[in-house]
Parts: sequence; C-alpha cells; structure tokens
Amino acid sequence: MESALDYHTARALLEWHVELGATEAILDAPLDRYEVPKEDPKKKAAAAALPETPAAPVRRPKIDPVAEAEKAAKAAGDLAALEQAIAQFEHCNLKRGARNLVFADGNPAARVMIIGDAPDRDEDREGKPFVGRAGTLFDKMFAAIDMGRDVPMSKDALYIAPVLPWRAQRGGEVPAPVLKMMRPFLERHIQLVAPDFIVVMGNAALECVTGQRGINRARGQWQTEFDKPVLPMTNPADLLRRPALKREAWADLLSLKAKLDTTP
Repeated sequence: MESALDYHTARALLEWHVELGATEAILDAPLDRYEVPKEDPKKKAAAAALPETPAAPVRRPKIDPVAEAEKAAKAAGDLAALEQAIAQFEHCNLKRGARNLVFADGNPAARVMIIGDAPDRDEDREGKPFVGRAGTLFDKMFAAIDMGRDVPMSKDALYIAPVLPWRAQRGGEVPAPVLKMMRPFLERHIQLVAPDFIVVMGNAALECVTGQRGINRARGQWQTEFDKPVLPMTNPADLLRRPALKREAWADLLSLKAKLDTTP
C-alpha cells in the first residue's frame, strides 16, 4: 500500500522522531529481545580455533606370511601354476635383491628329486639351480652313477629345485623364519613332482626338509619326510672348498644308486 504522506512531509516527520531520540525504525515483524540464542557465537568461534582431534589410526589386519604361502601353494594345480604363485608372492624380502627366480631344472618325471640350498650368484644370474663350478661338479657326480638332469629316461633322470627360489643374503645364510615361510611352496613342489626319492644337498635344504641342522652329521643317513625316503648329502659348493669330503659324497651316491636298483 502506498504511503499517504508526500516526500517532504515524511522527511520532516522522520527528522522530528530523530530529535526526540529515536534510534531505529519499527520492524515489520515484532522482535523478541529476551530470546536466548541457540548457540553462543563466542563459544562457536573459540571451538573453531581449537586444533582438531586426530582420528584414531585404522588398524589393518596382520598378515601371516606362512598362511599366505600355504594358501597360494595349495591353489597351484601344476608346476607352471606353482612357479607363477611363487613369482607373485610378495612377503619374502629375498625377492627384492634377486635378479631371477630360480624354480627348477631337469626332468619332472624323474624318480629322484634333488633339493639344493638357496641360489648363489651364478644360479641367480642364469635362473637355474646348480650352475657354474658347483654345477659342473654336480653333473659329474651324478654322471658317475649314470644319472643326469638331461637324461630322458625317468629312472636315470634328475629333477632339481632349490630350497628357496631367490638368492640368499651375503654369506648364503638363510634365516629360519624365511625357510618356514617358503616351506609350503617346497612341499607343494614335491607333491606335484611325486618323486620316489629325495636328496637334500646342503644345510638350508636339510633344515627346511627335515628340521635338522648340520649337514656333516646328517649326511649319508636315510630319513623319511613327506612320506618319501630322504638322503642328506654335502652340497657340491662345499666339496669345492673341502675336497676331502668327496670320498663321503661318493659313498652317498653309491647308497642312492643301491636304493634305486633295489626299489621298483
């Protein structure tokens, strides 16, 4: 509704109210000056100035590397799948310092499976077990009893796998937790190959397969692991450092040959 007052009259009336002490105009709606504010602006500003309380860290479930290895190994249906499962396993720190994965060599249909120690520099470089000087001696040793990795006949063939697929730390020592972590893969490897006999060559191989330590004490003594006859022998690399042990190694080879000849 338009005001009935003209401009000059309305202005004179406003100036008169100001002279009387009026400080604000009347609002269109009533104002309750006794109403308590819902939130104190000062408290709100003070709360905003305080540092935020950090959120509690999210706890991730702890991973059991042994359980992960058991799960991955069990899922492998053949040797190719097992090799892939090992290549994808990320819980072993040795993998980060290795050039190549050393999986196996020889004839998977062989009656004898050789389990060697962790790969050395030569094996890591070529991606095969028992190469270099130690590998040459290895081949000569088994050729002396008419066996080898390249022999097509399963009764005279060898299948070779290292106890670990990656090069060991400096000095060749393998910590017991690492052996325990990787043992499920070795066990599955043996199940898939299904050899008649197992030969463990070296301290790490002996410890992982039998739980014993000291290859010099255990060598030549047949045992049973994984429901298979197991013969501990000295690693060819140790024979190069201590040639006097070759006589004992020859006795162990003859013991293996006798087992093969007398077992169908």
